[in-house]
Amino acid sequence: MITKIALRQKPISGNRQTLYLDFYPAILHPETGRETRRQFLNLYLNNEIEIEDQRYLDANGKEQKRLVPVLDKKGEPKKIKLNHADKQHNSETLKLAEQIRQNWDRQLNGNQALNSLEKRLLEKDNKDREQAERSFLDYYKQLADKRKSSNYDNWISAYKYLEIFANGNLKFADINERFCENFKEYLLSTKSNKSNKVNLSQNSVVSYFNKFKATLKQAYKDGLLSYDLNSKIKQVPLEETRRNFLTIEELNKLIHTECQSPLIKQAALFSALTGLRFSDIQKLVWSELEFIKGNGYFIKFTQKKTKGVEMMPISDQAYRLLGMRKELNENVFEGLEYSAFQNKHLYQWLGAAGITKDITFHCFRHTFATLQLSLGTDIYTVSKLLGHRELKTTQIYSKVIDPIKRAAVDKIQLDYSIGNKI
Repeated sequence: MITKIALRQKPISGNRQTLYLDFYPAILHPETGRETRRQFLNLYLNNEIEIEDQRYLDANGKEQKRLVPVLDKKGEPKKIKLNHADKQHNSETLKLAEQIRQNWDRQLNGNQALNSLEKRLLEKDNKDREQAERSFLDYYKQLADKRKSSNYDNWISAYKYLEIFANGNLKFADINERFCENFKEYLLSTKSNKSNKVNLSQNSVVSYFNKFKATLKQAYKDGLLSYDLNSKIKQVPLEETRRNFLTIEELNKLIHTECQSPLIKQAALFSALTGLRFSDIQKLVWSELEFIKGNGYFIKFTQKKTKGVEMMPISDQAYRLLGMRKELNENVFEGLEYSAFQNKHLYQWLGAAGITKDITFHCFRHTFATLQLSLGTDIYTVSKLLGHRELKTTQIYSKVIDPIKRAAVDKIQLDYSIGNKI
């Protein structure tokens, strides 16, 4: 008896169709030995018709779920406009599925030997199917682990959002342009894991989505994606952030204002005098402070964020702020911790000094950069002092000093009431 084999499609979630072979009559599966009518191929098409979940009650009154087409105003199935990449993917996938169907037909009905070309096609099919079934999440995690010395925490944060979006299961077969765009929209609208009350900031979305795109790029290089999907996905635009800073006058007010946490006061003023981040101040030890005759004091350290090794000069005033020198392996700012309790002391200190700006600890680093530029230090030198890898990162501060320049020129006011008027 001849077994009829048809290639069929079934709608699944994510607006996709899964492909399977339909056997009539049923066959004994060569791997399981059980009678079956269907063999799913683990191949998927991008749907041309929008699909949605519909819930209904079955004969027993239990709620069930099925996928049905979304209808437009005319009652017709709502079509999805596929781009070139989606159409190319569908075409190649259908060709591959048909080759598999023909191979089954030969084995069940003709028992014909495969020629060399057909064997190569079958081997390629098996390899492609194995790659399609490989976990994208596992692959991403492997890439993240290689970056433990650089931006590891950021990679893992991005991974957690991807894992949640994919419900903990994401194969390479699931990755297409539509999935990428949906993930982007998810990041732009989801709540922050740190605070379920606010959305992720735009710049956090930029950072996390860039990690996802970097994984796509590497997967293409490794031959796990058939085309450069990363190049077809647009980045999330970076949002300019307002960088608050303090003036010299405000810093002087803070010097003469008591703080409930002297350690916070000392660390904040040190940041304003050096441009160091909180994380670098927190881990600073006395052995990293060095005096070179004729050149002054230096800090030799590795930046926690960028892992860049720095030999940064600091002023005598900044060094004197540190007090009595201790053992080489001791922390300069012993006991400094980032917490809501310490932040409370910071805000109270600012308020006592009459400063109403929204100032965080990081704003003292902004203050250093802004004051340096406003006092005439060239942007290249400021970039090096801040430890920036790229000059464009420092250029953000050049916009901040524009109002400072305006305030400076407005300070010159002539008294036209005396003598001749123009």
